[in-house]
Amino acid sequence: MHPARRPGRPLPDGFVAALQGAFGERVSMAEAVRAHHGRDESPFDPQLPDAVVFAHSTEEVQTVVRLCGQYDVPVIPYGNGSSLEGHLLAVQGGVSIDLSEMNRVHSINAEDLTVTVEPGISRKQLNEALRDTGLFFPIDPGADASIGGMCATRASGTNAVRYGTMRENVLGLTAVLADGRVIKTGSRARKSSAGYDLTRLFVGSEGTLGVITQITLRLYPQPEAVSAAVCTFASMGDAVRAVIETIQMGVPVARVEFVDSLAIRSINRHSNLTLREAPTLFFEFHGTESGVREQTETVQEIAAQNGGEGFEWATRPEDRGRLWNARHNAYFAMLQLKPGCRAVTTDVCVPISRLAECVTETEADLIASPLPCPIVGHVGDGNFHVAILIDPDKPEELEEAERLNRRIVERALRMDGTCTGEHGVGLHKMDFLLDEHGADTVDTMRAIKHALDPRNLMNPGKIFSWSA
Repeated sequence: MHPARRPGRPLPDGFVAALQGAFGERVSMAEAVRAHHGRDESPFDPQLPDAVVFAHSTEEVQTVVRLCGQYDVPVIPYGNGSSLEGHLLAVQGGVSIDLSEMNRVHSINAEDLTVTVEPGISRKQLNEALRDTGLFFPIDPGADASIGGMCATRASGTNAVRYGTMRENVLGLTAVLADGRVIKTGSRARKSSAGYDLTRLFVGSEGTLGVITQITLRLYPQPEAVSAAVCTFASMGDAVRAVIETIQMGVPVARVEFVDSLAIRSINRHSNLTLREAPTLFFEFHGTESGVREQTETVQEIAAQNGGEGFEWATRPEDRGRLWNARHNAYFAMLQLKPGCRAVTTDVCVPISRLAECVTETEADLIASPLPCPIVGHVGDGNFHVAILIDPDKPEELEEAERLNRRIVERALRMDGTCTGEHGVGLHKMDFLLDEHGADTVDTMRAIKHALDPRNLMNPGKIFSWSA
């Protein structure tokens, strides 16, 4: 799959010499290193940067960005490479700034429930650093993504139904702008009315406005009690209706995930489980012992009223870990349904009241397709994902995948939803962004981009086109 691409110009000799003078062996133009930084989990073919720089500080990022500005070279921030919509592909060449070695915790302010970190730290590394504080960071997109990448794509995940998304949990950040200036947004205060909300402008900007180099996050106390459960249903519609009723009743579930029967089959094979191959909900409850017990009893009753059966409880940490690891590995498990395949993944989000209708109509489309298309979803907040598995050597399968993708997105927009709940726009959903917001709104976004990056050097070619 090839996005529209303006070939990048060769890097100027003076630029390469300046980079090597500043960073020495932390500059690489080796093809293997460039190839690693020129692909992600999207269906797009690799698009390699011309060079990779491994940065260790805000000041070093500033040096790279200033040199790129001086020589008119694009900049692409890189975290863990787990994005799904082509965010990090170097469609115009340029320099990939690898931030993975900027992975320190600057400060933990336990009394204020905040932490300040560098962008390369992964969510698992962060929670390991917090282990002895009694606090944790709940945003969990499944992949062990970098915190900087999670900011850039406005990630969420399995815990979003209770704890929100990156939008609600980033209090402030430091970013290097296209001209090399360093700005700091927000503070450790829980609220502010001081000026434009630049923090949330950068959260979800996908590297197109600047390079994020430090983030201050909200933390939460570890719950006193945690319980998880699995329950199966006769149909996808029944399972989703159980979730809708749970949310509408105000039950504070921490996680509620939907996995269809095809995805369950792949999970069983991949994780050596014996879950019933039927539409399934994964629940998790956080709180006090009595609160968790009350939540679980309420949800079990709601599920039973919608035909749910076979509740299996997991209260021991090792049992819960096994269950959620299986869910988190679902993407790679699903790829095994069609060996050698690539996944065209799409995610949409709709108002919770329209979720059952949206999922049921989508299921009918997928059943009618010759391609295997398992569904998983963070249905507690109206978000679900479809992995459309294609043979990369068969153009007709890619065409079918994009037809399904368009139907799914158009359905979500018709139901007053969004073209992407958490994957972001990247390359793949640029047209859908226009469908969702309209030309005037996208022009307003473009005006912000032009103001902060007038030469279009920051991750060019993503989210929307440079000109209308």
